[in-house]
Amino acid sequence: MKNAVLETGLEIKVPMFIAEGEMFVISTSDGEYSGRV
Repeated sequence: MKNAVLETGLEIKVPMFIAEGEMFVISTSDGEYSGRV
């Protein structure tokens, strides 16, 4: 996992295959990566 900073400034852990500018889903209940869009 690597760190990603969202447009809102929130920093979360995402899998290594996520590239800059790519969209993905974040679980609102725990704030963690949930999947790709």
